[in-house]
Amino acid sequence: MTLLKSAFMLLIMFVIHNTYAQNDTLVLKNNNRIIGEIKSMQNGVLGIETDYSDSDFKITWLEVAEISGNQMFLVTLKNGNRHNTSFGSAGAKGKVKLNDIGGGIIVNISDIVFIKSIKSNFMSRLDASLSVGFNLTKSNNLRQLNVRSTFGYTANYWQLSGSYNSVRSKQDGSNEIHRTDANIRFTYYLKNDMIALFNSEYLANDEQKIEYRFNNRVGFGSYFIHTNYMYFGAVAGLALNNERFNDDLNTTRNSLEAFGSLELNLFDVKDFDLLTNIIAYPSITEGSRFRLDYKLDLKYDLPYDFFVKFGVTYNFDNRPVQDASKDDYVLQATFGWEL
Repeated sequence: MTLLKSAFMLLIMFVIHNTYAQNDTLVLKNNNRIIGEIKSMQNGVLGIETDYSDSDFKITWLEVAEISGNQMFLVTLKNGNRHNTSFGSAGAKGKVKLNDIGGGIIVNISDIVFIKSIKSNFMSRLDASLSVGFNLTKSNNLRQLNVRSTFGYTANYWQLSGSYNSVRSKQDGSNEIHRTDANIRFTYYLKNDMIALFNSEYLANDEQKIEYRFNNRVGFGSYFIHTNYMYFGAVAGLALNNERFNDDLNTTRNSLEAFGSLELNLFDVKDFDLLTNIIAYPSITEGSRFRLDYKLDLKYDLPYDFFVKFGVTYNFDNRPVQDASKDDYVLQATFGWEL
């Protein structure tokens, strides 16, 4: 009897949970109504799960006319303010009430640039992607493997993100070539769309004879544009650079650098996303040295969270070690999946 009561209580809790989770409501500009569980909205696209679909609906955010939901969300506005709140009806299309801000405030839907359902489990706050490319040719028995990956964890007022990219190429009659870069980035969101960040980066590059380069950056920045179509911002600060090279002398360098960076994230252009950034490093302790890093990723979304990605990475150093190239670039085309 006790077992039967426990099973009955679990069933009731399950029904209540699903009824609550499916209580978010969207009204689109064409007056279609969708009831389900809002997962997130980022890069101008909202994901909502319903009990009659086997995958989340993807909806262009600016096609939403009304939204309401009892669960708690992390919401970022165009001015950079971040709130934990539920949604209520504002009584007018194109507007939404943020219930838990004071006595409730009404904002334009177009002023909301990020939404994430707040839950206690780790996976609900995690984003990740992995893409792989492989080339094989009969000529010289060429084999090349490309890997590009990203991850991110979003908390209420900070974000942890990172990436790992690798290219390995081998063919008969020549040495194996490899290039690997990875980074971990901690971003803390301040008021008025300001940010503070710490970034740790690793690079190994045969073309420039870099056995390893560890670059740790601390800086402050701001978004100049923060909308449902694009992010554009800048960061400046100081970097500590530690390097070892594969030259005849096994040269090591430790230096302090200033840095300035620009980043553009353009999305919601049909099924294309574009992310590009450029970082300049004028050295402080090596006065005549200047470095430059540039990256560009162009992604085309496919059904079921698959995608194809084209990436460009470029590195420049006006004072390389002896017999090493001043610059290096990599072009990568990969196919992958994102969480």
